[in-house]
Order: sequence, then C-alpha cells, then structure tokens
Amino acid sequence: MNKKFINACKRVSQSVPPIWFMRQAGRYHSHYRDLKTKYTFEQLCKEPELAGEVALGPIQEFDYDVAILFSDILWPLEGLGLPLTFSPGPKFGHLITEKNVREHNDIDKAISFMSFQRDALLTTRVMLPKHKSLIGFVGGPWTLMNYACDPKATIKFKLKYMKETLIPLLIKNVEMQINAGAEKVMIFDSGLQNMSTKFFNTQYSPLLMDMAMPHTAYYSKNLPRKCINKVVEGDWGGIGIDSKLEISDALQSFDKGFVQGNFDEQKMLLSKHKFMYEIERYCDDIRRHDTTGWVCGLGHGIDKTTPEEHVHLFIETVRNRLS
Repeated sequence: MNKKFINACKRVSQSVPPIWFMRQAGRYHSHYRDLKTKYTFEQLCKEPELAGEVALGPIQEFDYDVAILFSDILWPLEGLGLPLTFSPGPKFGHLITEKNVREHNDIDKAISFMSFQRDALLTTRVMLPKHKSLIGFVGGPWTLMNYACDPKATIKFKLKYMKETLIPLLIKNVEMQINAGAEKVMIFDSGLQNMSTKFFNTQYSPLLMDMAMPHTAYYSKNLPRKCINKVVEGDWGGIGIDSKLEISDALQSFDKGFVQGNFDEQKMLLSKHKFMYEIERYCDDIRRHDTTGWVCGLGHGIDKTTPEEHVHLFIETVRNRLS
C-alpha cells in the first residue's frame, strides 16, 4: 500500500500528495496501444494477466502512487443480460424496457459473471510493487441507466430499477472488489447531463446514499455546488471533483476522507511551455492552502492525445514543487 494514499484517506497531513489519473491506463500511453494491437478490449479486461499488465504499465512508466483496476463500467449490464460488444465503442444488442425488465434483474448471476474483476484485482495486486496502492471502480447508477435503458422509459421506471436491481448489484460489485484487494472503489457517475439539480437533490441522492460507505468514493463531472453539498452528507471514503471546483473549498466541505482532483485535463494538451506555466501556477496556488486529504489528479480522465512527456512533467513538478 502507498503511504501517501493511506495518509490522504485518513486525513494525515503531508506536503506531497499521492497522484493518480482517471484513465491512466489508456490510449495516451504507448504501452496500452501496443497491447491493443495484439488483444481486444474485452480480452484486456477479462483475462486477469492482461488486465494486470495494463494496470501495471503506467505505474512502471510514470510512477503513479495508485494503480486502478483495468475494466469497464458497463460489465454489470452485460452481467444482467444485455448483449454487449465493443467495435470500437460499446454497443448493446437491446435495451432494458418495461416489457423485458424481468429478464434483467438476476443480481447473483451478474456478480458471478463479473468474477473476472475479482481475478484481475488479485492478479494486479501480486504484480504491483508493495508500496503502490490499488483501487477499483464501478459506474454510477444513473450513468449506467443512460446506457442500459430505453430512452422512452419513465422516470418512475428508472428509479424503481435502480433501487431494486442496479444499486444492489453495484453494492455487491463494490464488495467483491474490496474483498479482492481494492483499497477503495470509485463510483464514476459522469453521465448526469440530463439531470436537474433539483432531481439530483430530491430523487437521486437518496438512492446514492445506499452506496456511501467508508470504502467507496464518489465522482461526477460538472456536479453543481448545490449537489456536492448534498453528496458530502454521505459516509463516503472520498470524493472526486473536476476543475471547476477549488480543491481548498472541497477539502473544507468534505472532511471525512480524501478529495481527488482536479487539474484541468485540457491543459495537459497545451504546448510544453504553456503547460509548464499552468502546472507550476497550479502547484503554487495549492501551496497556500491546507491540503490534508488531497489526492492529486485531473478534473476528469486523461485525454487520449495527451503527450506522455507531459505526464512525466506533471508528476515530477507536483512532487518537486510541493516537497
């Protein structure tokens, strides 16, 4: 386990934070691109040795403090019986409707199907250096419903399916990942664009609270301040924020576990000179605040066109500038 990540989770003061990026094992990295010439995305996710190799690549190359299970948020939906292929993006053979919903509610069958995630975590943990941490992730329930559900379905139907099937499945998925060695499990819920603040606060957040546990952390891009205030009421082990919110404000609002974020991922695409200016300015601003509990990262997933050199420079600059 990584001492810096443990300190952030426990709110132990430290000058240099742990660092990990969402999608750090992905298309920007030549290691991943090389593997994709030999194997399909499904193979990389579902064959434990390959999943471990993908997760280990960015640790070896860039020295992140935390490795992330290599998987996909959509596998629970395949486990529930939705035919799923990637060519290259995800495509479902059919969607969940009020007519076929009974064919897609077997939680135990879905968990059994996803045993490859357990095996991937166990394998990745063995492959990782002992001083690196390992986390897992699941998709947020609303984000998954956007993929899985017939667009014509009613809100009442969606809420009922999330409450009775999807959220109980995701909770079991989280538990499986924790039991397999994940120290924390992130809930990536970035598909909330079609949800109002009022609906989030009154209808959706009460459902989310069922997933709020000390070993889970919640993230959603572009989440309004009024929604963040509702989220932090839960007993989460951490939260993630995007570049629109200040780290210092988030750390003050959420005082139970870590806060992950939030350098603007688009600034990683600037010319080297402009990028260095932005990351140095970011670090200098951070130094003026109490950052106890901070996990350094991006506001969202790393863009596939990000230069590898900029990742090296980001990590080196943060560690040197804040030490």
